[in-house]
Formats: sequence, structure tokens, C-alpha cells
Amino acid sequence: MLGNRAGSQRLIQLGERIRQKRKDSHLSQETFAEKAGISVNTVSRIEGGQAAMSVEIFAKLVEVLDTDANELLGRKPMGNREDDPAAKTIARIRRLKPKEQRIVLKTMKTLMDGMEGKDGWEIPQI
Repeated sequence: MLGNRAGSQRLIQLGERIRQKRKDSHLSQETFAEKAGISVNTVSRIEGGQAAMSVEIFAKLVEVLDTDANELLGRKPMGNREDDPAAKTIARIRRLKPKEQRIVLKTMKTLMDGMEGKDGWEIPQI
């Protein structure tokens, strides 16, 4: 069992990693809370290391942040997604509204078709 200081330090570090990942994802606390199904106050307390969370809430935060749980826990991530620009780009596209996603995908298709000198894949309906 961890002592209170060790336990609270781990919560603070976890909260800092969650806050940084949320900011990297360009999500406000309000948007993040809404997507995770929790209150803004809960997000603030988690990010400040003032509140522990259930496994269900942690899993939802991992999903909303489109990250690896090990990364948030401060462990080495499985596969090095941090260095994978394609994974980062896909994560950013997923956070866009459907109309914005279609615009980005059409633009990417046009660029790729031009580079490959051919007509490429079809844009999926979102």
C-alpha cells in the first residue's frame, strides 16, 4: 500500500499527463468533460491530482484522448505512437466534426493522387 504522499504524488503526475495530453489534443476542459461524460469540476480535480478515478472513467479518458493507457500511467507506450506522424494525424482528424473530416480527407486524397500520378481511393461517408 502506498503512503498518502506517494499516492498523492502519483495522482498529481497522472493528472499532469492527462492535462498535457488534453492540451495536445486541443480540447478545452469543457469539451473534454462532455466527451468523457464527466463534469468540468471532475476534470479539474483529476488534472490537479486531487481526485482518484474509477477504472471506467480512466478508460473513457484514454478513449477520448486517443492514447495508450500505459502512456498516461507514465509507462513506456506500446508501439511508439508519439513518433508516428500518421497516427498523430489520424487522431487529429478523428477529433474534427464530420464535415471538417470530409474536407481534410478530400484534400489529402487530392494531394496523394497528385503525388502518385493517379486517381486514388474513394472518400468514405462520415
